[in-house]
Amino acid sequence: MGPLAGIKVIEMKGIGPGPYAGMLLADMGAEVIVVERSSKPSSIANPSAFDPNSRGKKSIALNLKSEQGLETLLKLVEQADVLFEGFRPGVTERLGFGPDVCLSRNPALVYGRMTGWGQTGLLSHTAGHDINYISLTGSLAAIGDKGKPAVPLNLIGDYAGGSLFLVMGILAALLDARQSGKGQVVDAAITDGSASLMSMFHGMANLGQWQNSRQSNLLDGAAPFYDVYETADNRFISTGPIEPQFYAEFIEKAGLDKQFFGDQNNVEKWPEMKAELKKVIKTKTRDEWAAIFEGSDACCAPVLDYTEAPEHPHNQARQTYITINGMTQPGPAPKFSRSDCGQPEPPHSEGSDTESVLADLGFDQAAIDQLRENGVLT
Repeated sequence: MGPLAGIKVIEMKGIGPGPYAGMLLADMGAEVIVVERSSKPSSIANPSAFDPNSRGKKSIALNLKSEQGLETLLKLVEQADVLFEGFRPGVTERLGFGPDVCLSRNPALVYGRMTGWGQTGLLSHTAGHDINYISLTGSLAAIGDKGKPAVPLNLIGDYAGGSLFLVMGILAALLDARQSGKGQVVDAAITDGSASLMSMFHGMANLGQWQNSRQSNLLDGAAPFYDVYETADNRFISTGPIEPQFYAEFIEKAGLDKQFFGDQNNVEKWPEMKAELKKVIKTKTRDEWAAIFEGSDACCAPVLDYTEAPEHPHNQARQTYITINGMTQPGPAPKFSRSDCGQPEPPHSEGSDTESVLADLGFDQAAIDQLRENGVLT
């Protein structure tokens, strides 16, 4: 099922962008085997069985500090197409399954490394989180109001700049390995990825179309026609009719004064236009505005929270959300015309597939029992 059917991926259990990258690969049909540190769920983190990022994966629990546990992992590596990890630089080398060791066992292996700062650089060995990574790439500074930058969840760094660039790198390296027979290391730094996401704004600045201050530009909340407005019921709608024909339809649908709002790109008039638009939008509820703009080219939409989004007719029509074991969650994306990804399997509990994965490697029950007795299977 899916375009990656037949690809075997080893995911060294981590947090955030690593598990999400593994979910994307599993959603597209790859066999993803998560190597857990323990089969006992943490008392702090959510157990894997309740985490959408764990869906469609197999889970094994190995004691990698034991010689037999390490050797068992390397036997998995010999049969895998991909291994990826999210430890600090040098950790997997110290544990005995760094790139050199793994590539010696499997020269065609793609070895993915997900970190915040990258494998090299002045900060590569220091701790950090999404908000720190996007601070160094210009992303955070550009988001928010004039008072201060806004915290954009951890979507820009961890997931857009991290997971998606890791997956893209893995897929590119897989294509190369199929042609060359040689694997390689994919160094996916969240700082590199989130910097790349800022490419358009560097281009706009080069053309004199972007100012280095928040709420001063077309796409950062300065333009009255590209912003979020509060409605009569204290909810919100988003507006984004940038093109003149869409802006004209927005003015008509919203019942705005065509003369007052006619000079769309008069930057000096933007604050006055925005103040008036706030008053107009406040006269109706969010859903009333949604009904007015529905199906038009006015480029307006209700701002839905994550519990409302699955109920929107457009999302339902595309099956954007799915339900697995009673848990509603985003479905696989993107969609393919020929490769059917199907419904992902429910997430498995930590270590629940240890015996079946080892059996596939050629271990008989006696050998598995011996590994358990020796403390290799945790």
